[in-house]
Amino acid sequence: MSEHGYFIEDLEPGMSATFGKTITDADILMFAGVSGDTNPVHLNEEFAGGTLFKGRIAHGLLTASLISTAIGTKLPGPGCIYVSQSLRFRAPVRAGDTVTARVTILEVERERRRVRMETVCLVGGRVVLDGEAVIMVPSRAER
Repeated sequence: MSEHGYFIEDLEPGMSATFGKTITDADILMFAGVSGDTNPVHLNEEFAGGTLFKGRIAHGLLTASLISTAIGTKLPGPGCIYVSQSLRFRAPVRAGDTVTARVTILEVERERRRVRMETVCLVGGRVVLDGEAVIMVPSRAER
């Protein structure tokens, strides 16, 4: 990998990378502040206790942001650009949970400089979020 991440010429189906983070109360509060999403299911324990989740949960897009971290910092890494991302939220994430985002290349389209990736977030081996991403990747020829 170069200082600018992988180039499209370096990528093959099956390549994978992970990024892990333990979600904290501070992360949830800061995400609410940055995004403006102050839904009480994320911020108010009394309110959230009365929901089907029986307590506060992290924002789904906070969890999904860990996929962006894996893509933008590891595979393909710096210099790549998101084109699209599908998401299916499978289970809640709570403060104290360690989330592992895993990205795996499914398809490489060298002529279009695109990769299609499986994207998954897990907590203790349980899938909490999954989907697919399409990423634009620089070519060595562009340097």
